[in-house]
Amino acid sequence: MNFFTHVGKYILTLKGMFTKPENAKMYWKELMQQCVDIGVGSLPIVIIISVFLGAVTTVQSAYQLVSPLVPLTAIAQVVRDSVMLELSPTVTCLVLAGVSGSKIASELGNMRISEQIDALEIMGINTKAYLIAPKILSAIIVIPFLVIISMMLAIWGGRTAGELSGIIPTATFDRGLQEGFSGFNLAFSLIKAYTFAFLISSVASYYGYNVKGGALEIGKSSTSAVVVSCILILFSDYVLAALLL
Repeated sequence: MNFFTHVGKYILTLKGMFTKPENAKMYWKELMQQCVDIGVGSLPIVIIISVFLGAVTTVQSAYQLVSPLVPLTAIAQVVRDSVMLELSPTVTCLVLAGVSGSKIASELGNMRISEQIDALEIMGINTKAYLIAPKILSAIIVIPFLVIISMMLAIWGGRTAGELSGIIPTATFDRGLQEGFSGFNLAFSLIKAYTFAFLISSVASYYGYNVKGGALEIGKSSTSAVVVSCILILFSDYVLAALLL
């Protein structure tokens, strides 16, 4: 029963965002601020994770493809498809659920506990539209770009690791990247990125906006937001793969 209560409150929270802005300039400023917080704030960890993901994928692929019948270009193809289909969109968004999701939940939770949200509502501002909508929109705008950056860096990391370890020359790796390339793989990864971005931002906003209690509950809501976001990301990852692949 508690599950359905949360689902109903979640839907009502999202429904409350769709109103005409009281001050479009104020909403635009908040949107740009959230884009900077989510995009620029998460960029360092995305860069580090992506480079090492690509490097590890190259080394492990070379370890498994030891048969002389398998061309070296197959290593690059495995790295490319693994990065595009699963590693960059899923792993990056799982990390962002912990970084950006917990930040969104704690920020809104602190505003709720300190009664800042109540003060905004007294002034006639739709707090759901002003506080939640910019966060969701900014995540949908920025996170797909982070996923694209992650794909580029992961492939570059795999290419560099292959050259430095003597596994595969860069010319062979580049040739393998071009062989059998499917544009649908890129489209599929972006579909996943947009879906995960909405889940991360909306779930974190829901838990932060509906905090009740004191400072202890802020930490609990942030933890719940991250856990639920990760579960939904993995579940939607399976659903999208089953439907589209």
